[in-house]
Amino acid sequence: MSRLHEFQGKALLRQFGIRTPVGGVAATPAAARAVAADIGRSVVVKAQIWMTGRAEVGGVRFAADPAEAEAAAAAILGTTSGHFTVEQVLVEERLDIERELFAAIIVDDRARAPVMILGRHGGTGIEESARADAVSKQPIDVRSGLSDREAADLVDRAGLRGELAAQLAGLLPQMVEAAFGLDASALEINPLVLTSSGELVAADCRVTIDDNAVYRHPELGIEVAREFDHPATNLEKIAWGIEERDYRGTFYFVELPRTPLPTGHLLGFHGTGGGGSMLGMDALLKRGLTVANVTDTSGNPPASKVYRAARIILSQPGIEGYFMSGSGVASQEQFHSARGLAKAFLEEPLSVPAVIRLGGNGEEYALEILRQVGEHLQVPLEGYGKDDTVEDCAQRMWSLIESFEPPAEPSPGREPQAVAKPYAFETVSGGTVVLDHAACLDCHSKICIDTCVPKILELDEEVPVLNISFEEAKRGGCTECLACDVTCYLEGNRGGLVTLPLEGLDGSTA
Repeated sequence: MSRLHEFQGKALLRQFGIRTPVGGVAATPAAARAVAADIGRSVVVKAQIWMTGRAEVGGVRFAADPAEAEAAAAAILGTTSGHFTVEQVLVEERLDIERELFAAIIVDDRARAPVMILGRHGGTGIEESARADAVSKQPIDVRSGLSDREAADLVDRAGLRGELAAQLAGLLPQMVEAAFGLDASALEINPLVLTSSGELVAADCRVTIDDNAVYRHPELGIEVAREFDHPATNLEKIAWGIEERDYRGTFYFVELPRTPLPTGHLLGFHGTGGGGSMLGMDALLKRGLTVANVTDTSGNPPASKVYRAARIILSQPGIEGYFMSGSGVASQEQFHSARGLAKAFLEEPLSVPAVIRLGGNGEEYALEILRQVGEHLQVPLEGYGKDDTVEDCAQRMWSLIESFEPPAEPSPGREPQAVAKPYAFETVSGGTVVLDHAACLDCHSKICIDTCVPKILELDEEVPVLNISFEEAKRGGCTECLACDVTCYLEGNRGGLVTLPLEGLDGSTA
């Protein structure tokens, strides 16, 4: 799910008639001073980061005048916690609070519907302090929303009376309208405060947009439709660009915080299936190894997607090993992953030890591809199958790193081949297949014909050509299985190359 910063959420609430504190965003101490001066009374300065408990770590400070606001902003801006570096603060009027409440809309799996929650208490620690009898809930009809009668009944069940109850009964349907209008999977106002002047004000809020609906809301400026608890890093943006443009299989990538610095050896982690990936990470941690990232390529992704994932993982600074593991019983053909890894390891080239566990359909062929690739590298590359436990693979990863000595001369990687007689066509993900018919003519194996998964190549006068049109190949007829690239390199005459651009990485563009 895609979260919005507090200042974004409050701006949206105002569009639906919900009162929020007067204020503005500042990226410098001087700008914070100017906002405070415009407000003209005491203010609160709040770090704009996606975490709870900001006050406990100094991320919320009060200021009596613009000078104090400037000092508070100076103390908050630039501070770092995990993935978070505070780049903006929200400067708002300090409210004279008489009472704090809690109101939220979430999707409830048990109710199979959105549910409105209203609590008689609000503020920090509400999850731990709220008693069951202090919270009331009301399922919401996705077609008609929350009716006035339902809102009034919910307020009554919460034990709230008088003018406050009347205001709440009017505000709750506005919250529902906002949540539905934004395709929000969660909208929380905590605290929802009653001021001494009798106004209901959303003092703080949290808005989470359904990832699948982000495309309908370009006005929100969400760059990455992922369930992150931090602003997307550059590599995460590159990874999302791949997933956004390529529907085949799943590619999930997230970097993990390095502050404080992780203990033990740091690995690039590549999972193939959620449950198996978690088992792999657990096994690594038990061996004193630490993962720099969480990655998953599953759901039968093409080899090209695995290649791009591997390139991104390898681009992370400071990793001492590459570890891939999944469930061990995957139904997808494992040689697709092996080919994707092979292309990445040859091109990067791989400069750290790697342990790859590929269990499932076609694992014998996949392991043979890895064995062949290992002969072209100057670092250990070991492949394992479903009969090898993830614990043993993790132990092997640890042993390889402990004993690893970088080669005196690093591998130059895959040397580019001169193309004398090119035959080229484009692929669905923006790639280009180039077959050098001069090299193909002298190839005795014609291995690309036999190993092309979609069987779109045939021989014409002893050289491979498409048996479908160029347009059909570009629309997906070429599945980017990389047989005419990797297998040709390992077992043929090295006449094939698939260029797969990685927008944002190494200066390449799609």
